[in-house]
Amino acid sequence: QVELKESGGGLVQPGGSLRLSCAASGSISSVNFMGWHRQAPGKQRELVAIITRGGTINYLDSVKGRFTISRDNAKNTMDLQMNGLKPEDTAVYYCNADLRRTFTSTYVNYWGKGTQVTVSS
Repeated sequence: QVELKESGGGLVQPGGSLRLSCAASGSISSVNFMGWHRQAPGKQRELVAIITRGGTINYLDSVKGRFTISRDNAKNTMDLQMNGLKPEDTAVYYCNADLRRTFTSTYVNYWGKGTQVTVSS
């Protein structure tokens, strides 16, 4: 069984910082891209940041310069450092990854259950 588990969400004031973490566990042979998505109430889920195994990174325009994504390929983990948080960053943040299970030949897309980030004074 493979699982993606997020941690690090919470309540923060505008201008504050939070660090989200995602850990992939189970019988994993390889992890391709990993990414963070978010969904605010009444809005569609959107891609916030994505990082490939080789380290290529892309960000949602509205978070560029404020958020930093990173990963540890040896540990199958990924972080999202969020600085300068704004009320419009309030959402449930989801970890997403394409990974290959042990003894299989194809990559499958997995999602975590999400962690709430609330930016409010």
